[in-house]
Amino acid sequence: MFSFCSDPATLDGARWLACYLTTVKHANLYIAVGTVLLLLAITAPTALAFGFGGAMAARSRIWPLSWFGKSYIAIVRGVPDIAFFLFFVIALDQIFEVIRHQVKCPDWPDEIWQGNDFVVCQAAKLPLGNSPQWVHDTYGFFLAVLTFAIVFGAFAASVLYGAMRAVPRAQIETAEAYGMSRRQSFWRILVPQMWVYALPGLSNLWMVLTKATPLLFLLGVEDIVYWAREMGGTALPRFTDYPHGDWRMWYFLALLVFYLGLTKVSEVALERVMQRLSHGQATTGGEAQRRAGA
Repeated sequence: MFSFCSDPATLDGARWLACYLTTVKHANLYIAVGTVLLLLAITAPTALAFGFGGAMAARSRIWPLSWFGKSYIAIVRGVPDIAFFLFFVIALDQIFEVIRHQVKCPDWPDEIWQGNDFVVCQAAKLPLGNSPQWVHDTYGFFLAVLTFAIVFGAFAASVLYGAMRAVPRAQIETAEAYGMSRRQSFWRILVPQMWVYALPGLSNLWMVLTKATPLLFLLGVEDIVYWAREMGGTALPRFTDYPHGDWRMWYFLALLVFYLGLTKVSEVALERVMQRLSHGQATTGGEAQRRAGA
């Protein structure tokens, strides 16, 4: 906060706005922006790892593994995202607490599920009741990342599975003719070439992921939409030193600009990645590059 902000009643115009936007309460909004960006930075590679594992499982020759991979893709894609977000938060939390309960309280005499109640020993609670607030926030953020990764990993698995099947079979047969094993041809031939087919679908998935970040509020994380609504609502003098009317429209307009800017940066970055991956590939993009360089 600026030095001239000591008496808000004497301020007006730009000085009032500068002091208003630098209050402690607004710090929550700025932290929420960082939380969203951190979520995207962690969730994207994690979901891609889930997707790659799901795609490998789906194309496996081992029937149970193939069934698991295809079921994972089909079930998550076939259920509304919001239902899975609400389900996984509760399910994952209870799974972690049951595991801790078995380890920390092996002599517990009562049932864990008692009718409609879920009861574990106090030591198995996550997080512990006497834990500082940052531990609760970190645990909630961890559950959010894991939930996003599981849900969007299924969509990534579908994209990667299709991309693996799009690589010409002749490429694999040529590798096998040169004496490569199935494992070698997968990692040296199939995987490097599949990305050019997968990137358009993964790009769309990234855009969907960025637009899904407001669902953080359902997972117990106070995101930027939550704070924009709170800060933009009518602020009365008894609640703040900077009273104002209903400014939610302006706060939501700022969010619109933020997400549009994030989308534009993403489009530019993904286009450059696509150009790099298409170089030398037998695709429309690769052929266009070859002709341009000819």
